[in-house]
Parts: sequence; structure tokens; C-alpha cells
Amino acid sequence: MFKKLRVAIVHEWFVNHAGSEKVVEQMVKIFPDADLFALVDFLSPEQRKFVAGKSVNTSFIQRLPFARKSFRNYFPLFPLAVESHDLRAYDLIISSSHMVSKGVITNQNQLHICYCHSPCRYAWDLYHQYLEEAGLKTGLKGLIARFFLHKLRIWDIISLNRVTHFIANSGYIGNRIRHVYRRESDVVYPPVDVERFQVQKEKGNYYFAASRLVPYKKMDVIVRAFRQMPDKKLIVVGSGNDEMNLRSEATPNIEFRSEAGSKDFLQFMSNAKAFVFAAEEDFGITMAEALACGTPVIAFGRGGATEIVEDGKSGLLFPQQTAQSLIDAVLRFEKEGLEWTPSQISASADRFSNQNFRENLALLIWEKWRQSGR
Repeated sequence: MFKKLRVAIVHEWFVNHAGSEKVVEQMVKIFPDADLFALVDFLSPEQRKFVAGKSVNTSFIQRLPFARKSFRNYFPLFPLAVESHDLRAYDLIISSSHMVSKGVITNQNQLHICYCHSPCRYAWDLYHQYLEEAGLKTGLKGLIARFFLHKLRIWDIISLNRVTHFIANSGYIGNRIRHVYRRESDVVYPPVDVERFQVQKEKGNYYFAASRLVPYKKMDVIVRAFRQMPDKKLIVVGSGNDEMNLRSEATPNIEFRSEAGSKDFLQFMSNAKAFVFAAEEDFGITMAEALACGTPVIAFGRGGATEIVEDGKSGLLFPQQTAQSLIDAVLRFEKEGLEWTPSQISASADRFSNQNFRENLALLIWEKWRQSGR
């Protein structure tokens, strides 16, 4: 249906193969002839498989000193850089945006669909948290950071008019788009490779948590909870700035694995009694992956968790982001159990499959194209 359209896919940056890159990977499968654009591209030849080996059109940020390791330090230049992409030759522009990609310059003859992972968190809802965690609340550096983030907010609002239609990665983000941008959006959940997970019906006697160990992921809540439950084992996979602090608070029942290969990660996830998650996440792909294994999820009941976990069936949602609230949920889980079997829990994750993502996204974009009358 898209064969005659000239398509451009705009992404923030290509430096790894994480959640937003997996979205682009599926976009490329929908639009195999699309051209790719990004601020920078530092993928190695071995990493390029997920973009089908395509070359990426990059901005001037790519050529600035120390960009490979520190390109994020150039964030005041990101709006100018994304506007430097010349997209006049394209009919359909799809931006994968969590910061500035939606700000590419378009014209009235083009359809611009933005798949929004979130309005820029650092400039909006996580603004004060970001400054505090980065040590930028005071001093000259803090003043400079606040100035440029203020400018970024202004540009962010101006540039949203370049988007014809927004697609949110969850209803939670749809509400944030409405709050920040005053725009409506459709929801297409991000792709999860559910096929690579095997249902393990007999579970081990431990709980599992996996995340970057940074403050907003709230791993400290999980560690404090299991410190007070010394008879319950917890395995934590992840690394980050908080790792040393978390390790110093751990008791013998809490085991840290800084790195885990794909095989080990799958085994930990599949065999766990439950996957534990305490962050308020935009979506939360690891929760969907846990369900695909038939592993229940015990999660903080805000954000994407409320759209992934069916409370009392595929897991439990706890109401407060505190250790005691999590403890209460774990004890309730062990006492009452859940309605669904591991097989039923696994089946609930099928709605997040790669195939469903491609089909839902393609149909929505085609509908918007037909409605546009272009």
C-alpha cells in the first residue's frame, strides 16, 4: 500500500539497540525503502542489522569534537541540527521522537506522523528531578542548564505544529501529549519480541528485578522492601550510578548481577516467581517480556504498568512507591496467588508482539494518509 510513497524515518540518534531503536527496526520492516535520518550514527557494522544495513543521514553533530562519546553535551544545538535535515523529497515523514526528532521542517504537501515515546522528559515533567540528580540545581552550570532547557521548551512547543498526527506508545504518554502539547493522539504499543521467550510453568523460589540502576528507576524501593523480607530471595540485574549505594544496602538474600548475557537474562526472567518493578514508566517493555515468559509482574500501579498488567490476573499493582506498599503486595501475592496460569499470563503479552505493532502502525498511517487527501 505504500510502494509509491517516498518515506523518511527520523530518529534521535543511533548508538545502540534499545527500546526506541526496536521501534525503528519494525518501521524499517514496514517501509523497507525508507531513508533514515538522525542527529548522529555511531553503530558498528555488526550492529547495523536492525536497520537492514542502511546508511543514516546525519547532522553536523556527527562531526563535532568528542561527539562519539559525548554527543549529548551538545543538546543546546539539537534543535538546529534536526532542522538541518532536508526532507523536501519525501511524501511521508515518520519521526521516532523522545526529544527533538518531531521538529524536522516539513511543508503542507507532506504528511508527518510522530511516534512519540514521550515529550522531552528533561524539559518537562522530569525537569526538576533531572537538575537535582545531575547536581545542577545551583551554580553557574545549573544556571546555564536551566537557560538552555527553557529555550528547548519554547522550541518544543513551536515545533509541534510541524507534526500532522501524533501516535503515543501508551495511553499514559497520550495523556502527557495532551497535557504538554494540547494535541490528541492514537495509541500503538511498542513492539516486544515475545516469540523469543519460552513459558516456564514451574517457577523458582526467587523474585527478579532488572533495570538501569539510576534514581528514577526506584530500585532503592525494591532493595529496601526485600531487606525487610530476609526469607525471600531477590536477584537484581543491572548497572548504573546507583549500583554501589544499592549494593551497600543489600542483605544476604539480595543478589546483584551487574551484567547478564541474553541466555542468563532469559533464564532469570523465565524461572522467577515474579518480576518486580517500582518505577513509573512510560510503557515498560521488561514487564511485557516477563509476561511473555508466563512470569507474573508485581509493579507500581501508575504509568505503563496499568496498561500491561491486569491486576489480580497477570500480576499485582501496588498503590504507593514505597517499600511497605511493595511488601504488602508480595505478601498478598504469596497468600492469594493469581487467577491466571503461566500460559494465560504469557498469552496476555501477545498483543505487544512485533507483528501486531507493524500491522497496527501500518493501518493507522495508511488511514491518516487517505484522510489527508494527498
